[in-house]
Amino acid sequence: MAELKKENNQIITSVNITSQHYMNIEAENSVLRAQADELSNRLQSLNEIASFLNASNGVFAAGDSSSFNEPTDSFFNPLNLSYLNQPIMASAAEMFHY
Repeated sequence: MAELKKENNQIITSVNITSQHYMNIEAENSVLRAQADELSNRLQSLNEIASFLNASNGVFAAGDSSSFNEPTDSFFNPLNLSYLNQPIMASAAEMFHY
């Protein structure tokens, strides 16, 4: 009887540890899903900007290009996209609303 109780306690402990690992993985997956959604939205926005710029190139190419003097620190400068390198902050606590 004592041996079975000991084995039962070990099984319960193992199940509890496995359940905790599962919850940790679920929380991490939720954060990763949120980050993936955010990155997808950013990519879509960048694609829209690129499409706009490509469509606008025809407008400026036909006209006088000197009328469009873009500042060097402009939003459209591909070498100045530091504003896009913002970290994606999400935590497991933000993902679960119990």
